[in-house]
Amino acid sequence: MATHHAAPGEVVDLANWAGDLSSERTKIIVKTDQIQLARLVVPKGKELPNHKIADPLVVQCIKGQIEFTAMGVTQELHPGQLLYLMAEEPHSLKGIEDAVILLTIAFA
Repeated sequence: MATHHAAPGEVVDLANWAGDLSSERTKIIVKTDQIQLARLVVPKGKELPNHKIADPLVVQCIKGQIEFTAMGVTQELHPGQLLYLMAEEPHSLKGIEDAVILLTIAFA
């Protein structure tokens, strides 16, 4: 089945996009030359080891809870909370509860 990308002007209900947690892990919502929005599922206990990306990044917790480490600090993110990282900033995360996060990457 092809991945549905949101069209310009389309309302995206992130709660519904989280309704397929058992069958999918990552879903690209929007991808253009300037920006990418991706929904990631992070199961409880799952760890994403230290890594970095070439572009600025916003991580927003939609559902559940994650532990996010960057800039020498580990913080918990709860629904409705987000954080911003500059390009090339090493970071890692861990699911404290089954979580859904929204990643926004602004391409340089």
